[in-house]
Parts: sequence; C-alpha cells; structure tokens
Amino acid sequence: MSKPAVVNVQSIKKTFIQSGPWPWSPKSEVHAVNGVSLTVRQGEVIALVGQSGSGKTTLSRIILGLEEPTSGEIHLNGKRWDRIGESNRRSLRPRYQYVPQDAMGALNPQQTALEHIKETYRVLTNTSASQAEEKATKLLESLGLGNRLHALPREMSGGEQRRVTLARVLALDPLLVVADEPTSGLDPERRDSVLEALIGNLPKDAACVLVTHDMSEAKEWCHRIFVMLEGKVIEEIDMTQENPHPKHPYAVALFDPWSDQATEWLKENKNLDMNM
Repeated sequence: MSKPAVVNVQSIKKTFIQSGPWPWSPKSEVHAVNGVSLTVRQGEVIALVGQSGSGKTTLSRIILGLEEPTSGEIHLNGKRWDRIGESNRRSLRPRYQYVPQDAMGALNPQQTALEHIKETYRVLTNTSASQAEEKATKLLESLGLGNRLHALPREMSGGEQRRVTLARVLALDPLLVVADEPTSGLDPERRDSVLEALIGNLPKDAACVLVTHDMSEAKEWCHRIFVMLEGKVIEEIDMTQENPHPKHPYAVALFDPWSDQATEWLKENKNLDMNM
C-alpha cells in the first residue's frame, strides 16, 4: 500500500506580468508554471530538474506557500495550503522547511554555528536553554561540525555554512523539506557530503523536494525525478526501477547528452538553453 501523501499539487499555474523595455511597451504574460500536478509521499525524495527558467524554483516556492499560485491547489498532509492566509500557516510552518541556495545570506553573520541552532530550538520548539545547547551540540556533531561549534559564518567553508542551514531545518523535525539547489557552487566531494547530511538525516517519513541543476545528484539521491521544461513537467522518471530510461528527448538529453536521440533533438532545438 502506498504511503500517505505529504504534498499534493493539483493543476498549478503561475503567471507573471512582464513589462516591456519601454514605459509604452505592452505588457506580456509569462507562464512560469503551467498546469503541474504531482504527489510526494512520506519517506520519498523527489527531484525537480530542468533548464534555467523551467519553473522548478517557482514551483518549489509555491509548494511551501512562499508564492501564491495563479490557479490550482496545494495540499500538505491532506490540508489545503494555498490561499489560506499566512496567519493560518504560521503555526504549521516549522514542520515545512526551506533550504536556501545562498547559505551565507541565510545566516546571521554575528552568530556562531552553535548559537544559530540553539536559537532555533529555543524560539521554535520552546526548549530550555540547557537542553537547547545540548541538542544543538549533538546535532552539529552528527553533521560533522563538532569542531566548528563556535565558528562564525565568515570563518566557515561553503560546505560548512550549508550544513549549519541544514541543522536549523533538521532541528525542527520537519515533515517536508524543500531544498533549492543546496549544493550550488560546491565541488563534487562537498556536494555529496551536503546531500548525505540532508537526506541521511531526514526524520522518518519526512518528504523532500530537491531542486537541482545536477542530474547525477538527482539520479543518485532521489526516488523519482520530475523533468520540467517551459513551466511543465514533461516526464516523470521512477529511479526505483531497474535501468530507468527516459522517453522525452529533452529528458534523454539531460540523462545522456551524447546519445544519438539527444544529439538529434538538440540539433532541432538549437535555441534551447541546456544550462540548468
């Protein structure tokens, strides 16, 4: 029997109004997300992949209620999440967490790693000061930061900064984690360590949505991959199957850009930006 859904996205659309280059230029509609439906179940890690501008980051923000959809519905754990107002979301937000791409920008430059996590426990879980320090120390040690407890963000490497942001998320025992390119700018070894820290420490039955520009990450760490192009999901790839093979030429190009099918399709779509 399938596990219950944590995320249920139903026919989501997001349209932005874009101004022209001159004050008198006509405005145009940009369909950032165009009719996307998907489900993420307990204990499942899914990836959103696609070129820059494909809609994957916009969709991830809509899932968390950081953007409102133009139409469609979002349900988290069976309850309506979109259009309910922030006052109704506020008490539930700690269980639905966002990992930003810019770790340095997300951290307080005046707080040490330990102070960041202690504050998370104290403010959002009503933990006592002594318990907060004990829990924060244990969590940071489990993420390989035991010798960096008193380091400020500017004294940390990019990988260490990201693991502090992960610790703040994991401290809240989330039901859902949406990670927006959490390994961007890191070398391959540090990318693996960050993803292992995130996915390896998710609470039991938590769901995770990974937005990534790296198809190898998606293939290694995710149960399913949703390939997005021009605001639509063009293919869903089940990575739990033996030797999964994408069918859409664009998905094939992301999986194996040197295959004959991908090469021919890319020749016919020269204007397509493959930079994810």
